[in-house]
Amino acid sequence: HKLVCFIERIKAMGDEDSERTKPNILVTGTPGVGKTSTASLIAERVGLKHVNVGDLIKELKCYDGFDKELDTNILDEDKLLDAMEVIFEKAAEEGQGIVADYHACELFPERWFDLILVLRTKTETLFDRLSARGYNEKKRDENMQAEIMQVVLDEAKESYANEIVHEVQSNTIEDMDSNVDRVNEWTKQWLKDNADR
Repeated sequence: HKLVCFIERIKAMGDEDSERTKPNILVTGTPGVGKTSTASLIAERVGLKHVNVGDLIKELKCYDGFDKELDTNILDEDKLLDAMEVIFEKAAEEGQGIVADYHACELFPERWFDLILVLRTKTETLFDRLSARGYNEKKRDENMQAEIMQVVLDEAKESYANEIVHEVQSNTIEDMDSNVDRVNEWTKQWLKDNADR
């Protein structure tokens, strides 16, 4: 009986997702790579709702303490995911797609996203961007190390089907424009492929 209930829940989850008429995209990468700028341009160009996860965390106070050494809040993942589930369900009901941006990707359910765009930046460019943000040395160095070791890219590849994970450069305005163009073309194809939904 438990197995039957479990299978029914899985099927119901699949049915919910199949009702989506627009894609959901996650723009991710190390802090400072241009996620929010890219996601807002994608939202504007493609006609998707932009969800800045960092802003959502602040707005809803999804905190579970503070890390003094890294000068950052500790995320309450359950509170965040519960809030985002509502946002994703409402968007699907309204026939709207979402482009979300956040510096981590492994915490989100795989079923939420159709495309994972991992932005990468040259270390010297990233260093300048993080310094301009006023990151302390430890926080800046940790983020630089994460970019060098491609931590976010590896997490994306471990958390999602490889065919939906795309690594792109984000060093210049031209890179950003090219990435937005690519996502726009990808979205057109997604809409064609899913026209019978």
